Amino acid sequence: MSASVIAPLPLAGGVGGRGSDLATNHLVPTPLTPLASGRGTVEPNGALANFIWFRAGGPAEWLVRPADVDDLAHFLAALDPAIPLLPVGVGSNLIVRDGGVPGVVIRLPKSFAKIAIETGYSVRAGAAAMGITVATRARDAGIAGLEFLRGIPGTVGGAARMNAGAYGREVADILVEAVLVLRDGSVETWPAERLAYSYRHSAVPEGAVVVEALFKGAPGDPAAIGAEMDRIAAEREASQPLRSRTGGSTFKNPPGDKAWRLIDAAGCRGLMVGAAQVSEKHANFLINTGGATSAEIETLGEEVRQRVKEHSGVGLEWEIQRVGVEA
Repeated sequence: MSASVIAPLPLAGGVGGRGSDLATNHLVPTPLTPLASGRGTVEPNGALANFIWFRAGGPAEWLVRPADVDDLAHFLAALDPAIPLLPVGVGSNLIVRDGGVPGVVIRLPKSFAKIAIETGYSVRAGAAAMGITVATRARDAGIAGLEFLRGIPGTVGGAARMNAGAYGREVADILVEAVLVLRDGSVETWPAERLAYSYRHSAVPEGAVVVEALFKGAPGDPAAIGAEMDRIAAEREASQPLRSRTGGSTFKNPPGDKAWRLIDAAGCRGLMVGAAQVSEKHANFLINTGGATSAEIETLGEEVRQRVKEHSGVGLEWEIQRVGVEA
């Protein structure tokens, strides 16, 4: 199928933002208290496009990598409450706008990726651990029920915050509790009930950072668990553009339907804005074919939403988080 092309459209919202320097497309950092430990890093104009899966977008005014939970808690306690704060995992479900992200972006390093097997067929995982790694450790321990994490291309922290799901299951089905560092630096353990999970949503407060999650499984045969994980991996490889620069599933599935089906029915498969394209392989994935700006990616998504609305009357909701300011 040949791709149709439309011109980029202006996006809604203001241009620039607090501390932005449009001439250089950089943010002018405001003064910030360093991390107390001296082991973490506080980086001005920290590049986000180096790890965001779309490989597009502007920098963080400050990119902060705390060494441990105490480091993060002390940093947030000292941080001016007026400064915006955004936790980011591996950027697999994120569009960072081209003007960058004002304030502080928290990225948890590998020290937050520890995984431990606990009694009662439970797995405790740091927020920086990848879903596939958690599923693998559970398999090796004979813990079933976490296989679907093999199909979630992100970290435990992001999965717990957004109630990520795949292949008929979601985090709400297995989460017992999550440890949060709140915006004021306090550390709290929230049971699953307090997180008030719904479809791709939780009650995690704005600015809070999920640092750990406890998952509950059931006894299972490692060979059978591994076979299910292999099935999920093969299905993803066959149906999703895993080797492209993408942000994963773009829109939430509306009740009783699939976003990809509505997008396909509206004639959007292969649609392009600049170097951004609706995947030919899976219509609910947007891809950066090479050199796409975040504005092109977001404009394409809005065009898809408009065409689906006109064709079927359904208003698709973004699943990908869009952050920052326009260039």
